[in-house]
Amino acid sequence: MYYSPLLYNVPVNISSQLPLYVDLDGTVVRGDTLLESALQILRRKPLLLLCMLGWLLRGKTYFKTQLANRMIPEPAALAYHEDFVAFLREQKSAGRLMYLYSAADERIVATVSQYLGLFDGYLGTRSTGNNLRGAAKLSAIQQHAKDAGHTQWAYAGDSKVDIPIWQASHEIVAVAANASVMRAVSNLGKPLRSFPGYAFSFRTWIRSLRLVQWAKNFLIFVPLLASHTSAPDRWLAAGLGFIALGLCASATYLINDLLDLGSDRQHRVKRSRPLAAGKISIPHALGAAVVLLTAGLWLASAIRLDFLALLCLYCVVTLSYSLHLKRIALVDVVILASLYSLRLFAGAAAVMLPLSNWLVAFSAFIFLSLALAKRCAELEEATEKSQSLSPGRGYLVEDLASLRSMGVASGLLSVLVLSLYIDSNNGRALYAQPAWLWGLCPLMMLWIMRIWQQVGRRQLQGEDPLQHALSDVWSWYILAAMAASVFMAKGVWL
Repeated sequence: MYYSPLLYNVPVNISSQLPLYVDLDGTVVRGDTLLESALQILRRKPLLLLCMLGWLLRGKTYFKTQLANRMIPEPAALAYHEDFVAFLREQKSAGRLMYLYSAADERIVATVSQYLGLFDGYLGTRSTGNNLRGAAKLSAIQQHAKDAGHTQWAYAGDSKVDIPIWQASHEIVAVAANASVMRAVSNLGKPLRSFPGYAFSFRTWIRSLRLVQWAKNFLIFVPLLASHTSAPDRWLAAGLGFIALGLCASATYLINDLLDLGSDRQHRVKRSRPLAAGKISIPHALGAAVVLLTAGLWLASAIRLDFLALLCLYCVVTLSYSLHLKRIALVDVVILASLYSLRLFAGAAAVMLPLSNWLVAFSAFIFLSLALAKRCAELEEATEKSQSLSPGRGYLVEDLASLRSMGVASGLLSVLVLSLYIDSNNGRALYAQPAWLWGLCPLMMLWIMRIWQQVGRRQLQGEDPLQHALSDVWSWYILAAMAASVFMAKGVWL
């Protein structure tokens, strides 16, 4: 049965008698094992980036060899094309001969082949040979088929570079190929079967950019609210600062997800993230990160240079955290808390207002409590899975009790700072009826205790506590009650 050019997205059954040569990157796995190896190496040793550039100048084969000398991706942590792998299992059960032929380093090809247990042989790029891609791969397949006595064979691939191989094959299997590739192979007039990839989706990109976490950036407005100012120009500056901070934050989220691909794929919740699931390619994610970061910093420079400097500091600290600091126990939670506080300082710089010592002290304690809550939620999940440590972090499950006590204590200390502020000259000077502010203390304690209760009940699922609070109706009730207390203290409703 031949493939209709007008119906190239419809699977067509093909013979299971011909030997099938299968590509690895983009075909068996979603993505590129070369890029994933490079990212994992950079995560462990960022300074090797300069060495990588030197290796690349010496040729693609040398580059692949040097990466494989330092990192072989764990096959269980790769994202596979599930439908295509299921097809390979069916073909294996039918007795079909299948070979894994890839331009990836042969050691990587070997580990994937052994992990899947579906292939009768494999071949990859060797340090002493040519890069097994395009014409070199075609020559290797033809030689192997000839030696094995096969006059015809089939090939499974995904990209434009595979078209010459499909031209020489008798049957075509196209996996996640784009429209132009599908048009080209459909015109070859050969039996063909296709497996669709993920289509472009704005929803997928929105999830990847974590726009829901932009809610944390509303902290940039806190200095304005605390100063009780209504100047339109300052609110405009804060609004533009919110957008600039969001763009830079989304860029760092993409980079963080790229560096955490392996560990995210083993996480119950994070494995569904677009990058971990292979719904967005590594090059596309890198390109988006560069564009977002450039746009965010450009917008920040148009607001104020002080704001730009703090936003640059935020990006540097965030990337340092992603590369290394988040694996150092206790240092990581201090860094997380500092990133929250940096949003406050950035907001103050954008609107040219000083931060009060009271606000700085309050934020330090409450943000440290939230950072510890996030880590405890991850350790609770590790305990549930009977793991001895939190994946990608520097904590043991035995640390859970001490971290919980630190977090609760830090949260209650923030309430103490709040109560001291209410009774200070600053509090009494800014509010017509400051006694109403005392209602904030029990409400704040209630919210903190609820967050930690949810941590103990494993309801956070490793989420950021502020992000989780957005979906918690009680958090909104408490926030509304706190806003009412502030309005009463201002004398708005009296």
